[in-house]
Amino acid sequence: MPNPCLTLSQVEAIAREAHRGQTDKAGRPYAGHLAAVAEGVRSRGGDEGQIAAAWLHDAVEDGVLSRQWLDEAPLPRRVKEMVLAVTKRDGEDLYAYTGRILATPGALLIKEADLAHNADPDRLAILEPATRTRLTEKYAQVRGLLGLDGGAGPFERRDQANPAAG
Repeated sequence: MPNPCLTLSQVEAIAREAHRGQTDKAGRPYAGHLAAVAEGVRSRGGDEGQIAAAWLHDAVEDGVLSRQWLDEAPLPRRVKEMVLAVTKRDGEDLYAYTGRILATPGALLIKEADLAHNADPDRLAILEPATRTRLTEKYAQVRGLLGLDGGAGPFERRDQANPAAG
């Protein structure tokens, strides 16, 4: 009999434990970023799978959970695919990274929430000016490549990109 999938609260607990002791660029507990991204996904209409992937979105990239853990975790394949889509790979071109996000159903919403929290003026204000400028430019470039510069939501953007789909 296959193992049941992890619940959303179990995924949250795993992510919080995996990132325990880790801080963000402003020196705050990293779990706060994960919670903000998960809430950003939820408030943008994301489903449970997207929220679970939001909790895990940096785990493999940061090395706090292994790729093997993710492969073997009792999670839906879709959740694993979204986590891997938003996981930057060593030496990866930014165009390949953003292309993978756009090609993976559900991943854009996770990256949108991640970028929104990363670019929060209150978070950026704590950083040194040079770091703040570098990150602001980086986040703007990624938003542009993902088509997030306009005011349209992900579903509206998808329909504009493929008018026959609507």
